[in-house]
Amino acid sequence: MAVSYDPGVAYDEELAERIRELVSELGAVTEQRMFGGLSFFVGGHMAVAASGQGGLLVRVAPADGERLIASSSAEPMEMRGRALRGWLRVPAEKVRTKRQLAPWVTRGTAYAASLPPKEPGHR
Repeated sequence: MAVSYDPGVAYDEELAERIRELVSELGAVTEQRMFGGLSFFVGGHMAVAASGQGGLLVRVAPADGERLIASSSAEPMEMRGRALRGWLRVPAEKVRTKRQLAPWVTRGTAYAASLPPKEPGHR
């Protein structure tokens, strides 16, 4: 995978700022650095992240994952060689514009917001 940002930085800071702008109107969004990236949480649930490996990580309803993989540029997110159900990776070149990024951010934040809120400090 070609990295389109400075590999000396843990994640694409420009992508993180673009995500931040999109989620700013939601209000109760928190940020946390994790897995080499910057994650955005809604109700204590991770919704989207600027990945430390480049591109975007998006949380989706597990039932929607396969359909989105088949119909878009999204790929399964893998951790330790295993695909994680309900998590997608979108390549950086597919989220370069606001028009490309916004639907993914909306999808991730809407799904996270649909989950029961976690109690503070539960991560």
